[in-house]
Amino acid sequence: MYGRISLYLFFEYILRMTEEAKHFRAGYVAIIGEPNVGKSTLLNALLHQKISIVTNKPQTTRHKILGIASGDNHQIVFLDTPGIIKPKYLLQEMMMHFTSAAVADADIVLLLVDAEKAKQKTYKKNNEAVEKITAANKTTFLVVNKIDLLKKEEILPLLGELQTLFPFDEIIPMSALKEFNTKELVDTIVKYLPEHEAYYDTEIVSDAQERFFVSEMIREKIFEQFSDEIPYSTTVDLVEFKERGLQKHFIVADIIVERQSQKGIVIGRQGLALKKLGSLARVAIEKFLGHSVFLELHVKVREDWRGDKNMLSRFGYKPE
Repeated sequence: MYGRISLYLFFEYILRMTEEAKHFRAGYVAIIGEPNVGKSTLLNALLHQKISIVTNKPQTTRHKILGIASGDNHQIVFLDTPGIIKPKYLLQEMMMHFTSAAVADADIVLLLVDAEKAKQKTYKKNNEAVEKITAANKTTFLVVNKIDLLKKEEILPLLGELQTLFPFDEIIPMSALKEFNTKELVDTIVKYLPEHEAYYDTEIVSDAQERFFVSEMIREKIFEQFSDEIPYSTTVDLVEFKERGLQKHFIVADIIVERQSQKGIVIGRQGLALKKLGSLARVAIEKFLGHSVFLELHVKVREDWRGDKNMLSRFGYKPE
């Protein structure tokens, strides 16, 4: 008798799990848009965790950043992308390749626009971002960010104007910084996702390794501390990353610049600028890792690295 009941309960459990799996939804969602519209801020807000660096300078994001949001009945694999621009050198060409690859991989594309910029009539049908979604032929949402900066009476007329750019499947006004309407965005995305099993372990929020995030945090502090061309002429090469149990993790990173004069600026008089950079980066890294670290930074010159295919590959910028 007990054997029959156990067998019945077992098959009931299997049937229930099978039914739940049938209704589980999963897919890829690319976040695209012009520089500085809040793509990385949106990704961090949707994940409730910072995995993409954010600064007030355009073109901060250089890679396709993958963030995973899992719920009871869904998994959304978000792809944060570099801001859409007309490339001027090889690094920017590769950045645009990452954006195009994300759109090609996506089940849904989110075109993120800045509400204040849109109010100034900057978005046209020949806009590069609009041209990219037109060519993609994907399910596409228009996400109007920074809506909190507009007056209430400005919102509906603006949404009406933007609606003429493209036959969007959904138009969602929101504020990524204040996390206004982020839940509504996720709920709407889930409705459009295909029924599919989870692509990744539901306990993780990214497939990137800690080394990647550490180098990105150092680069974020470079963007925050320096102005003009310095941040754009710089990349970070993580040379060594040693986890040492209860002792401080040991991290060595090279800051790569293009000219000797840039090296001098990053180091600063008596090394003060580099020391400040190291201190700020160390605090951010320790917060992320939840562990104390010893961070050693060096500055090295690699002339025209942004235009050199071999060096770009060496520093992690290569087509997938």
